[in-house]
Amino acid sequence: MPYLLSIILCLSLSPIWPLGDNPRAGDPFIIVNKATNKLAYIDDGKIQKVFPVATGKTNELTPEGTFDVVMKAKDPYYIAKDIPGGSPKNPLGSRWIGFNARGTDGSKYGIHGTNQPSSIGKYISQGCIRMKKNDVEYLFDRIPIGTKVWIVKSKKSFQQLAKEKGAVAYEEANEKVGFFYCNKLS
Repeated sequence: MPYLLSIILCLSLSPIWPLGDNPRAGDPFIIVNKATNKLAYIDDGKIQKVFPVATGKTNELTPEGTFDVVMKAKDPYYIAKDIPGGSPKNPLGSRWIGFNARGTDGSKYGIHGTNQPSSIGKYISQGCIRMKKNDVEYLFDRIPIGTKVWIVKSKKSFQQLAKEKGAVAYEEANEKVGFFYCNKLS
């Protein structure tokens, strides 16, 4: 019985315990910082890559909060202007990673490519997050449906933000490698 209580206590206090909007430690996780127009891809408990992105023309257009990736598409069709996927005129580029912001189904808000690479780094979209072609294809290939996406406007570093959500390994947040594990309590 004391052993069972030790396990329950350990899991309830551990940062690897999945809580609500937080990712499970080690799972892929995306943070978009609207203050810097950058996206961090986190996996295996550490920041793997940081990419420049474009976000909404106004602060309100790109929603803030934690969302789930609910849809992925290669060469997405652009319904608004009837532009087929794969067309150089398609503003969605070669990949669509849709997330469920503001009660939507993943078809309204997303992380996607662009046919205007010079727009990256700017506040220019209607609410989506634009990425360069190679960057969005890299990300698309590494994240599964269900990946958490946290969109925030912050002066904090990605390391600090990832630590807040438990997305980086405990010691990684202190520039070391390794996960935090509970030891058996005596």
